Amino acid sequence: MLAPERRVDQTQGTARSSNAIQDEQRLLAALRDGDEAAFALLVECYHGSLIRVAMAHVSDRSVAEEVVQETWIAVLEGLDRFESRSSLKTWIFSILTNKAKTRGVRESRHVTFSGVGSTDGEADEPAVDPSRFMASGFWVDHWASPPHLWDDDTPEKQFLTKEGMLYLEKAIQALPLNLRQVLVMRDVEGLGSKEVCAILEITEANQRVLLHRARSKVRQALEQYVGGGRRQP
Repeated sequence: MLAPERRVDQTQGTARSSNAIQDEQRLLAALRDGDEAAFALLVECYHGSLIRVAMAHVSDRSVAEEVVQETWIAVLEGLDRFESRSSLKTWIFSILTNKAKTRGVRESRHVTFSGVGSTDGEADEPAVDPSRFMASGFWVDHWASPPHLWDDDTPEKQFLTKEGMLYLEKAIQALPLNLRQVLVMRDVEGLGSKEVCAILEITEANQRVLLHRARSKVRQALEQYVGGGRRQP
């Protein structure tokens, strides 16, 4: 039998989900009625995020802006055909991703999501350099060269600077496309794992592997920066 606190949490969660669905249905009805204020609210909520996700596929912000504009046009044209099989947010990001992929093909930057066995040679590459672990003995597979211990005041101060933020952006942009896309959606835009899987049409297991690999690569780059090496990623 569930504890009272857990029953309350589940009830509150169900209520929030129900309210979100009702809010989305009202928003969708307003959009279909041509309510300009509703569309402006939608653009205000997602435009910036769509730009950042598009930038994971294309190399120029102006191109990303074009992709997002095409996405908003497609959203307006497709509202009557939207069947609510996914959330409105997931549907919009799916349209954006498909259009960004198409534009990415033109720039020869597209890498397909074929599961963990991706075409960029990342599938069999370990997330962390094996040389950093003990190869034999009692402590086999334990850290031989552990992650650099950041001083309490060093990382925040460095990454709040313009230089630090630029370095972080470069580290993310240096990722292979499939890793970059998942990292941007999860850690930059805060999308849930189920949303990302639906948008990119990948499995939950693949999403976890790609996200772990992306985070590991970015951390390695940040170790160089915070540790004093400051080599460009």
